[in-house]
Amino acid sequence: MKVYTKTGDKGTTALFGGTRVPKHHIRIESYGTVDELNSYIGLIRDQEINPLYKNVLIEVQDRLFTVGAILATPPEKEVLKNGEKRLQNLGITEADIEYLEKEIDTMETELPPMTHFVLPGGHTTVSYCHIARCVCRRAERLATHLNDIEPTDELVLKYLNRLSDYLFVLARKLSHDLNANEVQWIPRK
Repeated sequence: MKVYTKTGDKGTTALFGGTRVPKHHIRIESYGTVDELNSYIGLIRDQEINPLYKNVLIEVQDRLFTVGAILATPPEKEVLKNGEKRLQNLGITEADIEYLEKEIDTMETELPPMTHFVLPGGHTTVSYCHIARCVCRRAERLATHLNDIEPTDELVLKYLNRLSDYLFVLARKLSHDLNANEVQWIPRK
């Protein structure tokens, strides 16, 4: 099978199930941004960080492929002719969200309490986390926009929200682990 199909040469692409839409369609923007996020997660995982974080990030990348598949499936293609859900074995679950929450809670036990906003930076790896967090927030905004147009699995929205929280706390934890300077944002008076 060749990588190029030439079917998108006129600016359209196929969703899961075969429906063709313009490449700028909000659904494409949504799962394309999730794909971008997944690439940044890979970049973080490629850094010299605790293997525990690498394992969590591999799990996150797996879940993001699932999120992408869900977002790539229009509502009219979610159910097969026999009534089964097309992605019945590919869902995001409450357990996926609870997993992120547990990891956040664990990291926060080793961090000083936040008293101010934090400026992104201090170490390259920390900066990658902040970039991923921002891309995650954009993916969440696009997915909620899509949800306003066509219903989207609410657990996908919740997962993206929690993942951005996880990435923020991971950035703080990596700052701590790497002895990087965490610069607080203190508004001018």
